[in-house]
Amino acid sequence: MTQTDDFGFGTQIRKSPYFDATVRWGAKGFSVYNHMYIPRDFGDPEQNFWNLVNDAILCDVAVERQVEITGPDAAAFVQKLTPRDLSKMAVGQCKYILITNAEGGILNDPILLRLAENHFWISLADSDILLWAQGVAIHSGMDITIREPDVSPLQLQGPKSGLIMQALFGDSIMDLKYYWLREVDLDGIPLIVSRTGWSSELGYELYLRDGSKGDLLWERIMAAGMEFGLKPGHTSSIRRIEGGMLSYHADADINTNPYELGYDRLVNLDMDAEFIGKAALRSIKEEGPKRKQIGLVIDCDPLTGPNTTFWTINQSGEEIGKVTSAVYSPRLEKNIALAMVSADAAVLGAEVEVVTKSGPTKATVVEFPFYDPKKQIAAA
Repeated sequence: MTQTDDFGFGTQIRKSPYFDATVRWGAKGFSVYNHMYIPRDFGDPEQNFWNLVNDAILCDVAVERQVEITGPDAAAFVQKLTPRDLSKMAVGQCKYILITNAEGGILNDPILLRLAENHFWISLADSDILLWAQGVAIHSGMDITIREPDVSPLQLQGPKSGLIMQALFGDSIMDLKYYWLREVDLDGIPLIVSRTGWSSELGYELYLRDGSKGDLLWERIMAAGMEFGLKPGHTSSIRRIEGGMLSYHADADINTNPYELGYDRLVNLDMDAEFIGKAALRSIKEEGPKRKQIGLVIDCDPLTGPNTTFWTINQSGEEIGKVTSAVYSPRLEKNIALAMVSADAAVLGAEVEVVTKSGPTKATVVEFPFYDPKKQIAAA
């Protein structure tokens, strides 16, 4: 039995092209995301955080499956899926979008990449948008093809990620702007590279277009990064909560609408396009959202890990909402959390009670993101 055989839920859970490499480099535990294994444990999560914010980490995020949409009507179809106005999206550009249903509920919050005039990738969070898109297409009358291509991303994130990319691709890669992409070739390995990532740090995503070269690509990047302190790692709950980044199924789901998250900028009700959920979102905006996302600082001993259940939030003896993501930030030396509460309770400075796994404790409503709120680090 090989070492990689120690991990397994059966053949219905897919392994990424980097799976064996991550095990060789110290992955000790996995979870499931988009029906695939994702490494979640390379040792101490706090050390993983410091590796990320001080140097760089390489993460297997092949679970970010791509929904590829091509054909003469590709642009019109993609616009049908999202309330964000894509009319000015250029070839080579990426955009953070929401995909909504007829009730205005969020089905996914992916990155959209435009590779060509009629060629798009939707780089997914954890939900089955391939099936949704194919279902929407059936009676659309549009000339499009929708499939999952052989594409598997890696994330290279951290302040030294640019130096590593320069070592791999030369000086020209430094011209790549935040939320733009480029087609490149690394010693015969076909890639799309984008200035994006799920870390709130300077970072890049490398989309491998040939799964047979996964092991080769991983080792090539790790070799180039050794002199810069590159470590294998996993997406950091600490850093993403510091940055106020959503985790789908935790901080948002099918019953969450964009206005509850303060994502008004991702909804354009004035454009001509009839995107799915337009009428519902217009009504929600007119009436005002009934809930709002807030930031919390929780006053208790340092949490020993992220919350694994939704923690109830009470105020004046009444339940007002739930903590969706909580963690201890060693940099801020605070327990920080994202939460969803009734709209009238979303008052900065308000004190509430959070029922943690250790019992009730005080918490305070604060502004978020908790660190680098204007995303100056990632966009530098």
